[in-house]
Amino acid sequence: MHAAPDLSPAIQQYLLRYNNLVRQTAARHGLSDDDIDEVFQDVRIRLWRALQRREKSDEIPASYIYRTAVSAALDLIRRRRARREQRLEAVPNREVVTEPRSERSLVSSELVDQVAAAVAALTPSRRPVVRMHLAGYHRDEIAASLGWTEAKTRNLLYRGLEELRTRLTERGIGPLEVAR
Repeated sequence: MHAAPDLSPAIQQYLLRYNNLVRQTAARHGLSDDDIDEVFQDVRIRLWRALQRREKSDEIPASYIYRTAVSAALDLIRRRRARREQRLEAVPNREVVTEPRSERSLVSSELVDQVAAAVAALTPSRRPVVRMHLAGYHRDEIAASLGWTEAKTRNLLYRGLEELRTRLTERGIGPLEVAR
């Protein structure tokens, strides 16, 4: 039985040779420096697996490294998008309060429930954009995370907020009047 060869030098050689290719590929997908490091780690793991499967020490082509970097970048984006959507879909757990609530707290809680119900009733295509907007995401971040163009995101957000305003007005909830 022979020992498995040490693949670390070969992996390092590939990563040094194709460093710019991996960085440019990840940057083209709008990833930050920290994200690019994560893509590098993923490429390293996939390269290690590929080298482990090879019986011959064939040269791994640049196209394989490129495809691996693209796949790693897209996987990272998809994981982040899935986590964001899960957070947006999650209903916050309400704590059981043993002491009586103030009237202001009750009104605030009811308002949150009314807005949540109105958002849930939005047209399905507009709902995620409005939820992300209300969660504090900028329009560019929303477009990137949903994989949409800025124009599509802007349009759905504009129409979604207008629909939300209409639904809230129908429920008797309107803009706050500022006391002067």
